[in-house]
Amino acid sequence: MKKSDRAFIKKHHNHIEYKYLPQLVYGGIDGSITTFAVVAGVIGASLSSSIVLIFGFANLFADGFSMATSDYFSIKSENDLYSKKKKKKSPLKNALATFLAFLVVGFIPLLSFVIAYLSRNESLIRNQFLYSVILTGFALFIVGWFKGYITQKHKLKSALETLVIGSIAAGLAFGVGYGLSMII
Repeated sequence: MKKSDRAFIKKHHNHIEYKYLPQLVYGGIDGSITTFAVVAGVIGASLSSSIVLIFGFANLFADGFSMATSDYFSIKSENDLYSKKKKKKSPLKNALATFLAFLVVGFIPLLSFVIAYLSRNESLIRNQFLYSVILTGFALFIVGWFKGYITQKHKLKSALETLVIGSIAAGLAFGVGYGLSMII
């Protein structure tokens, strides 16, 4: 392969990575944080695993669609505002990237609950929240690492920053669920 061909491929590859980075990072981080916040809130309120699955999946699709719709209208409005001054973005493609990232990464906090439900494995059932914490932490770390890699920033710092912010959100949700269960 010629040097010019490798340069073209590298340039094209980087363009694809950067084009939807905001949607992939935003959708992925928000998907895992909000879904895990629902999981943590339900567990904090000492509700059953079936409630985790019901509220978790309701949040996963409703919030994912809401974010995708918001992204669509945001890009559409930006295109309308700057239509003659700059290259337009595709509102539909940006919304789809946000929605898919939200669904894929947002499903991770529910994974241990789904597997425990389907397998009826007692060990999984007893520890499904712990596994959800570990899987969600790993997902946030990976999304943060990916963000650092693409933006050419310190990957570990980016990963830890994303993990800490997600952990704070989960702690807040758990605390609210626990606190409300004591009051109600």
